[in-house]
Amino acid sequence: MSQSKKWLSAGVAVAAVLTLAACSNGSSSKGTSARLKLPNNYSASAKATKAGNNSTLKVAEINDAPFEGITAATIATNAEDSDVFAPGGMGNMFFFDKNYKIVDGGLANQKLDRKNNTATMTLRKNAKWSNGQKVTAKDMEYPYEIIGNKDTVSQQYSSDYENIKGMAEYHAGTAKTISGITYPDGENGRKMVIHFKHMSPAMEYAGNSFIWSSVEPYEYIKNVPIAKLASAPQVRKNPIFVGPYKLDKMVQGESTSWVPNKYYYGKTPKIKHITIQVVSSSNATAAFKAKKYDFSFTAAPSQYPQLKKLKNYAEVGSPALSYGYFGFNVGRYDTKTGKNVMDKNAKMGNKNLRQAMFYALDSDAIFKKLSNGLSWRGNTLIPPAFKAYNDKSQTGFKYDMPKAKKLLDDAGYKKRNGSKWRSDPKGKKLVIYFGAMKSSAATESRYQYDLQQWHKLGLDVKMTSGKPMEMNSFYSTLQQPKQNKIDIFNAAWQTSSEPTPTQLYGETAPYNMGHFVSKKNTQLMANMNNNKSWNLKYRKNQFYAWQKYMNQQAAYVPDNFSLNYTPVNKRVKGYSMAPQDNQLWAELQLTSANLK
Repeated sequence: MSQSKKWLSAGVAVAAVLTLAACSNGSSSKGTSARLKLPNNYSASAKATKAGNNSTLKVAEINDAPFEGITAATIATNAEDSDVFAPGGMGNMFFFDKNYKIVDGGLANQKLDRKNNTATMTLRKNAKWSNGQKVTAKDMEYPYEIIGNKDTVSQQYSSDYENIKGMAEYHAGTAKTISGITYPDGENGRKMVIHFKHMSPAMEYAGNSFIWSSVEPYEYIKNVPIAKLASAPQVRKNPIFVGPYKLDKMVQGESTSWVPNKYYYGKTPKIKHITIQVVSSSNATAAFKAKKYDFSFTAAPSQYPQLKKLKNYAEVGSPALSYGYFGFNVGRYDTKTGKNVMDKNAKMGNKNLRQAMFYALDSDAIFKKLSNGLSWRGNTLIPPAFKAYNDKSQTGFKYDMPKAKKLLDDAGYKKRNGSKWRSDPKGKKLVIYFGAMKSSAATESRYQYDLQQWHKLGLDVKMTSGKPMEMNSFYSTLQQPKQNKIDIFNAAWQTSSEPTPTQLYGETAPYNMGHFVSKKNTQLMANMNNNKSWNLKYRKNQFYAWQKYMNQQAAYVPDNFSLNYTPVNKRVKGYSMAPQDNQLWAELQLTSANLK
């Protein structure tokens, strides 16, 4: 379960929206408009066997680019890394219930004190790293230093962390330590106390934007400058973990192999070997048909009709915490102040232009016909997996080409002097560059549909570099403090298990790659976690107000929501997507040595 925000690749993790349009030209697929419901767990009826558990569990990471290979949760930026290193636990500290609320029993327990504005984390006595070293209070604190350091490569920082006393000063470089984090029994002890300016109900949930949910091995990496952590061998080649498995072998960008971690504090892992391998989306269905994999982290909705026919597999699914979105480049990131800055003269700075581009897309028709009930048009930037906070009354951008054209006409985007294309309100030539990730033929046909619709609207939109971009190059471009190669981009977020969006769309958020900033946006997000927010009705209303406001501004536009699913081979026991199954990897078992 993801406990931090990360970007996703195209085609699979973005769910149906990027894998459906391949059928739009001459497809015989009828699809369905009904949203599919699947069980969130599967367990083979047969008993686990010694031969089965002594064999290898084979897992597919369906992706059309190599994984980056960063094992430190504080600096990892893509969900693929979280997937391929999942058996090691990614440093996760907390267990949580079906609603992602933190409960006792994990690597550490948490106690909130609203009266004194503190959070106390206490490590269990047998907490150790996979190299046998003790997990310490300093290991719980060090992630805050990594995230908040002014020279960090971490993308997780936002103004919410400045609720910790002393964090703002540390982040600015005017203090060497974070004064609001203390160690009651010393750095090598088991307790850490965080002193806040105020408490928030978000703190009760794993993955919130105030309390980091994982540890980093301070003694193991302390001699590596924080700015160079991403390339350090301790992170890239010889990492250590706190989860049920430890890394046995890694082929960079391609696969990871795992064996049980004898120092794991929890249940003894049952399976002796695990391999996780990257598989392209175009080869995924054939790989499952050939019984090469027990399950995947997610699968493409367009492949569901073929996968559900496999007799020796069962389909398991759960509402995705991820969602697809479009973003516009409307500014830059000021590296000196650590803040995003809007450019009033930005090419995509006109709200009418942004809205028009999405009223021109008939996403509902695409999903109803082709998603097999696994994906649908998104209505806001809060996925429905967060039932209490997704505002169902928001309609988002339903297809309305006449409205799209009127929005442009009213804003002065008109065809002049017999031109095929609209020019900007000042009469200057307007060329819009669309950035998207290289993926399967299915994915890339959706891009062509988008271009087609925008051309019908009279906008001269072209792919950046003339074609889809390799995933790492795509995000590298967007993460530049200032760039002019991409005006509009199609991407996706893997959210954490708490819905506060400050780390994605806040003024100080590095993940705010379109650089949208406004006083109202900042205020609405702050209201989600102020002192009044302990009243659920008030907090819910702030989330609703923010979703409405972001739809009006259309600087970021929801693309799709989905059901995350995978086929599971019928030799597997104990597979689950339920949030409360905190020790999934340790509990998995196999009934036979070979896939059924």
